[in-house]
Amino acid sequence: MSTSSNEFFKTQVLGHPSGLFVLFFTEMWERFSFYGMRALLVLFLVSALGIGGWDWPRENALALYGTYLALLYLTPIIGGTLADKYLGNRRAIIIGALIMTLGHASMAIESNPFFLYLGLGLLVIGTGFFKPNMSSFISILYQDVPEKKDGAYTIFYMGVNAGAFLGIMLCGYLGEILGWSWGFGLAGIFMLLGLLQFLFAQNIFGEVGKKPNKEDKTIETDDHSKIEDKLNPFTIVDKILIIIVAAAGLTWVINDPLSKIGDFNLLSFGGTDYSSETIIVTLILFLYLLASRILRYSPITRDKMVAVVIFAFFIIFFWASFEQAGGSMSIFAKDYTSRILSGNSALLFNIVDVIITVVPVAIITWVLFLFFKQTFKKYFISNLILGFSFVLIWGLIVWKINNNFNTFSYEISYPTYQVTNSNGAVESFSITAETLVPKNAELIEKSTVIRSATEYVENDKLSIIDIDKKGVNFKPLSAEQAEAITTNISATVKRKKENEIEIPATWFLILNSLFIIAFAPLFSKWWESKYNPNPASKYAIGLFFLAIGFAFLAYGATGIPQGAKTASVSIVWLILAYLFHTLGELCVSPVGLSYVSKLVPPRMIAFMFGVWYLALAIGNKTSGKMGSMIDDITNKYDIATFFLIFTFVPIIIGVIALLLTPVLKKLMHGVK
Repeated sequence: MSTSSNEFFKTQVLGHPSGLFVLFFTEMWERFSFYGMRALLVLFLVSALGIGGWDWPRENALALYGTYLALLYLTPIIGGTLADKYLGNRRAIIIGALIMTLGHASMAIESNPFFLYLGLGLLVIGTGFFKPNMSSFISILYQDVPEKKDGAYTIFYMGVNAGAFLGIMLCGYLGEILGWSWGFGLAGIFMLLGLLQFLFAQNIFGEVGKKPNKEDKTIETDDHSKIEDKLNPFTIVDKILIIIVAAAGLTWVINDPLSKIGDFNLLSFGGTDYSSETIIVTLILFLYLLASRILRYSPITRDKMVAVVIFAFFIIFFWASFEQAGGSMSIFAKDYTSRILSGNSALLFNIVDVIITVVPVAIITWVLFLFFKQTFKKYFISNLILGFSFVLIWGLIVWKINNNFNTFSYEISYPTYQVTNSNGAVESFSITAETLVPKNAELIEKSTVIRSATEYVENDKLSIIDIDKKGVNFKPLSAEQAEAITTNISATVKRKKENEIEIPATWFLILNSLFIIAFAPLFSKWWESKYNPNPASKYAIGLFFLAIGFAFLAYGATGIPQGAKTASVSIVWLILAYLFHTLGELCVSPVGLSYVSKLVPPRMIAFMFGVWYLALAIGNKTSGKMGSMIDDITNKYDIATFFLIFTFVPIIIGVIALLLTPVLKKLMHGVK
């Protein structure tokens, strides 16, 4: 074992070095921040101006969401390269965490567009430094004990899911209940705490990761592969093509939201939009570059790289569908799902919510105490920060539980006017300070239900706002909010409704992390058994699970009429969708990057990792492009048809994966 990592292996927690748990908690807080912000972004953009949102069309919000996710998978290519050549893993992690902290802080000033865009940009750059170096750091630390590496990654990814669970639950709750800046701000606070905790505990790693170490990145290979690599350097033409493809692809990704939101098209010349032509030419050049590089190698090496390209093709379609979670599925949860529960259903939900909130955090807190026993005195400041983080988490959880049990529902009435339009249809409009009431209008009283932690009594007056301007979802306003906007509606409390709750739209996003924690051990046993499927079959099974999830959503949405903007579908369909999507993710996740390192020759490793991350970026950008069609498809057909698209596409790609199984086995030449 190298002396540089001796310090790392001195103390143990759960059979692994204590230093692994420094990475565990750092990654946990970063994922807390990322998933907390992700849960809020689209909902914030499409929410009404009166409650702090930007009132964007869904198409624009999903275009920005898709571009943001795509860029998150492109910048790690650059950040990983800079760390390998100049910075070292530790410095890159610290730089990335600092930049992301500034990004989240900027997003907390969400009312100013400049700061929100600045925040997203900083998050993209910071992720580029942070994301690739956390995973590779573990690989370096365990290079002398490879038999423990799988267990280390299992623990590390539990930290990923714990952070995602907590971030979505708490940032989402604060954002929806108290205000968007609270949710975005909380994400920034925990990113800062994660940075400080890592900064003050980094000496536990000894000299590992302080500076680039080429030996750490050495990949064992045979003499034939080494000779092949020397005979196949990147030519000037290759490098020029890489620059052209990267520049054109990046321009296209950024131009999509820019042309929709800013009305400024980078790819418009002479009044003609050349976006489609640009991406087609870019794709052709990229495929030529990829093919020309692969064809220079011997048949066996060539076959292995072709297998990686096919896997990358499958992953595009998987993530294009899966990442609807933060986009169209969040909109479905917000506008089309019956999230108000009453009576025993409300009580049962509150009890279940307490259990799934407290138990995972209690388990992580137990791990924290084991970690403290080994490291508290030596890394006192780091552990003090970590302890404060958990005190804050528990405080927020207690406040959330108390708020849920002490928030009340009220039936209220508010004035509207009705008019009969030229088609004979009756339309009703809420009356605000901006409303011009027609002479032939009939004034009527309408009723709705609101949730509020403020206690009201019968006949109390209050101000509300129509969140979606659809006459369905209303939210009470504070006196300050009511004075600041002109779209508030005067309402009167009719009665208090006992034991009724409203599930936040962001709550459903925590299901993915919960299901991963619940089912990951079962899938791990499956992969270790004699029934372990081959890689192509895992992709196919994962895609089929994904399709089943969307089929449940499509079935649940069958009663929603064409063009409907709101509905009250049972939450069961959304829960089932997240369950099967998570099962699909568990099938696909083991296949990815590990096969790139196993199948690709050393000189092509960086390039093919770039290809893999490019496939992830394309998949995530496609998720935004496809998700942004929700209104067009709903208006022309219905929302069930929208989800049927995501049912049939994964099925088709899954069948292709099964049909290609014999071919892929042959191409992989025995690699497992």
